[in-house]
Amino acid sequence: MPRVKRGKIALKRREKILKYTKGFKWGRKSKERAAKEALLHAWTHAYRDRRVKKRTARGLWQIQLNAAAREHGLNYSKFMHGLKKSNIELDRKVLSELAREYPEIFKEIINKTK
Repeated sequence: MPRVKRGKIALKRREKILKYTKGFKWGRKSKERAAKEALLHAWTHAYRDRRVKKRTARGLWQIQLNAAAREHGLNYSKFMHGLKKSNIELDRKVLSELAREYPEIFKEIINKTK
């Protein structure tokens, strides 16, 4: 019976896992079982935090808009209510960018919402 060399696919799978754990601490970068466990947690956190990033960004935009609106004598809630009443459909991301980069345009928007 001829000799059979095995493990090609298993080796590729292990190498693939260890490729993803490059930069991890201690045995989590070099030992297959620890690396697999580390990846399960890492990918779970990465998936969750891509959504959390959106939440924190929206909170930051709200803080920036509140600060910019208060410079012109409005608070955040009255500013947003004025936007809805005057049918200005700009989202918070764009509005906060306008407040930071183009204050003269933001001032015109504030005047339309009053």
